Amino acid sequence: MSETVADRIRALREQLSDWSYRYYVLDEPAVPDAEYDRWFRELQDLEQAHPDLISPDSPTQRVGDRPLDGFAEVAHDIPMLSLDNAFSDDELIAFDRRVCERLGGDGLTLTYVAEPKLDGLAVSLLYRQGVFLRAATRGDGSTGEDITANIRTLKSVPLRLRGDAPELLPELLEVRGEVVMPHAGFEALNERQRQAGLKLFANPRNAAAGSLRQLDARITATRPLEFYAYSIARCEGVELPPSHFDGLQWLRTLGLRVNSLVARCEGVSALLAFYQSLQQQRAGLGYDIDGVVYKVDSLAQQQQLGFVSRAPRWAIAHKFPAQEEITELWDVEWQVGRTGALTPVARLEPVFVGGVTVSNATLHNMDEIQRLDLHIGDAVVVHRAGDVIPKVSAVLAERRPASAQPVVMPSHCPVCGSEVFRAEGEAVARCTGGLICAAQQKEAVRHFASRRAMDIEGLGERLVDVLVDQKLVASVADLYRLETDQLAGLERMGEKSAANVLAAIEASKQVGLPRFLFALGIREVGEATALALAN
Repeated sequence: MSETVADRIRALREQLSDWSYRYYVLDEPAVPDAEYDRWFRELQDLEQAHPDLISPDSPTQRVGDRPLDGFAEVAHDIPMLSLDNAFSDDELIAFDRRVCERLGGDGLTLTYVAEPKLDGLAVSLLYRQGVFLRAATRGDGSTGEDITANIRTLKSVPLRLRGDAPELLPELLEVRGEVVMPHAGFEALNERQRQAGLKLFANPRNAAAGSLRQLDARITATRPLEFYAYSIARCEGVELPPSHFDGLQWLRTLGLRVNSLVARCEGVSALLAFYQSLQQQRAGLGYDIDGVVYKVDSLAQQQQLGFVSRAPRWAIAHKFPAQEEITELWDVEWQVGRTGALTPVARLEPVFVGGVTVSNATLHNMDEIQRLDLHIGDAVVVHRAGDVIPKVSAVLAERRPASAQPVVMPSHCPVCGSEVFRAEGEAVARCTGGLICAAQQKEAVRHFASRRAMDIEGLGERLVDVLVDQKLVASVADLYRLETDQLAGLERMGEKSAANVLAAIEASKQVGLPRFLFALGIREVGEATALALAN
C-alpha cells in the first residue's frame, strides 16, 4: 500500500512540476487552472495522510507555517556586482570601442546578448544536486539576506531542477536573477491595501522588495511576484555552454524562467536597434524595465576582459530616460469637470522625466493629497510611464521647508464661485453651480459633441471655449440656435468653416436615442446604461 501511495505522490509531483514549467518558463499553459488545483489538492491530501513521504521539493512545501524571527546574513562566494551605465548612444559606442580594443581587435564586430533591465530586486538562488537550497538578496554585493522561505513561495522558481537523469544535473548551481511584480498584480495588491485601510505601495519595485522582506512567508505567498534568471554565477559537476546566451537557454531546460525578449546582437548598431525597439514596447510589457543590459556573449572573452572595481568590463546597462524624478511642488490648482468634480492638479517646477518635460501632474482627489500628506513647497517624486499622465507618487517629507503650506480643499468653485460640496463617503468634491459654471458648460458641450456621443465634427475644444466665453452657448441646446453670422464673426472662422460646423450640428439630429442619452452627460449613465434605457 505504502509503495503505491509513494508512486502516486511521485507522479503527482512530477506532473505538477511539468505543468508549472510549461506555464512559467515556456509560457504555454498545458491545463486549466482548475485541473492543476485538483492535482495539487490530491497531493496535499496524500501528504497529510502520509507525512513521512513529504519532501522539501514538493510543490505543497512552498509556504512555511510560521514567521521567522529575522533574516540571517548570507556571504556571497562570488560578489553580486553592479554594472556601469550608459546614458546615451555615444556612451554605448565608446563602451563597444573599449571592449574591442581590450580584445585586440580594432574594428572587430562583437557578439553581444541584449536583455531587458528588469526593475525589481536582484536575488541569488542556490541549487545542490538539483534541489533548491537557498536564496539571498544582493545586499551590498558581498553580503545579503537569507530570503529562502519567501522565494520558495514563487511558483516561477522550481524547487527541483528538471532533468532526464540526476547525474546530468549540476552538483551545485548558483543562478542570479530579478524578482519583479507585474503591473496587473501591483494594481490588484494596492486595491486590496486600499480596501483594508493600509498604506499603498509607491511602485512595483518597492512592492516587490517589501514582499520579499516579510518575516512571514505566508504574506509573501499572497503577493504576485515573478522571477527571471539572467546569469549563472557558479556551476559544479557539469560543463557550462561556451556562451552567455546558450547558458540562458540551458537554464530554461532546467525549468528556470528567462525573459523571452533576450536576444543575440551582432555589433553596436544591432544593440542600438534593440534599445529603440524595446523602448517602444516598454509601456505594453506589463512589468517595469529601466533600460537594456548588454553582455559580451563569449564566456572566454568575458574572462579575458575581467573586472574593474565593482563592475565587469564585459557588460553595461543602457538606461532609458528616467520615469521618476524629484522636483518641487509650486502650487495645486483645481480643475472643474463636466459633472462638477474638482480635480487637483500639481503645478511643478519643470523636470525632464519619461522623455518629456513635465510641469503638471495629476493628484486625483483630496483623499490622495491627504494620503501623501502633500504640502505646497514639498520635494515630490513625479512618475511618468509611457503615455500615462504624470502623477505625484511620493513626498520627501524629510526635505519639507519650514515655509511649506498644507493643501486645502477650496470651499467655493474656482471658476464660478458656487459652493463646493463633498458627499459623505465620496472621494470627489463637486461644484454645486451646475450649468451656471462656465467650466461645467464647456465640458458638457465637449462631451455632447464628442465622437462617441453626437459626433459633431469641427466642434473642437478651442471653438467650444470661445462659444462659452462669448456667451453664445450656455447649454447643449444653444448649439441648435447658432447662426452662420455668429460663427463666421469669430476669430479664425470664415463663412465656409461656419457653414461646415452648422451642417455637422444639423446632421447630429439623426443620431439614435442611445447616443443622445449618453451625450447628455447624466451622472452614472454611460453607453451601456444609455442603451438599456433606450431599449
